[in-house]
Amino acid sequence: MKDIATLHRTKEILAKHGFSFKKSLGQNFLIDLNVLGNIVGAANLTPDSGVLEIGPGIGSLTEQSAKQAKKVVALEIDQRLLPILEDSLAPYPHVKVIHGDALELDLETIVDEEFTQQGITDLAVVANLPYYVTTPIIMRILEARTPFRTLIMMIQKEVAERIGAQPGTKAYGSLSIAIQYYAEAEVCFTVPKQVFIPAPNVDSAVIRLNIRKEPAVKTLDEKLFFEVTRASFAQRRKTILNNLSSHFGKAEKEAVEAALHEAGIDPRRRGETLSLQEFAQLADALLPIKKR
Repeated sequence: MKDIATLHRTKEILAKHGFSFKKSLGQNFLIDLNVLGNIVGAANLTPDSGVLEIGPGIGSLTEQSAKQAKKVVALEIDQRLLPILEDSLAPYPHVKVIHGDALELDLETIVDEEFTQQGITDLAVVANLPYYVTTPIIMRILEARTPFRTLIMMIQKEVAERIGAQPGTKAYGSLSIAIQYYAEAEVCFTVPKQVFIPAPNVDSAVIRLNIRKEPAVKTLDEKLFFEVTRASFAQRRKTILNNLSSHFGKAEKEAVEAALHEAGIDPRRRGETLSLQEFAQLADALLPIKKR
């Protein structure tokens, strides 16, 4: 049986089913077995593992995960791909395809029914994500606090660099903080656009997010923590004092400055220089303003 992820086999499958790509769904199918092997390898799967995939396409990555895992559940939004997946993944009875939008499906119930209730506890997300919904999907999975050990995702290279960025770098921002709050982030390797059909306009990267058992920092109000981090990057060139004063209102400028001093942060600093711990301290110091 030939692997799905070769140029010849992929074209054969697409021609057989008369499939045409939809740009609006960000459909770019992988045609390089080495890259696929490296993606699955990054997840450290075992014969007892369960894998959730989002956007399986014609099943190229799904097939490689299925060769190593006990069960694979793939979520596919494009109804036109369902008969193709049924055909291409027929040799893998332990793969289940669910039709629906990953942002709207009940992930918690899916994980519970398809994995937990079946005694599968070593869980990973392994996916080639559509670029246009990368951030919402990652945050949806992390915020659901489902019991995944790791997320291995192929995403746009620039976004991967932002996710893994450290304080003091241009790429560091509220996205870096939001994801690193829940997980340890590591860019595994980059992927050239030539290994896709059709080729995307940008290069890709595979990122590993190892889920933390507890958030990276403790904060009194998690919602406020994220609000403060987003506000601190509203205008990157502005100081943190000016950004937060704009957010909470000019009348609160003195109170914001006092909170910054209480947190041990120089009001002249910019948001990109603050660590997660400093943002947590700042959010706690700003709590009295929020409660007004």
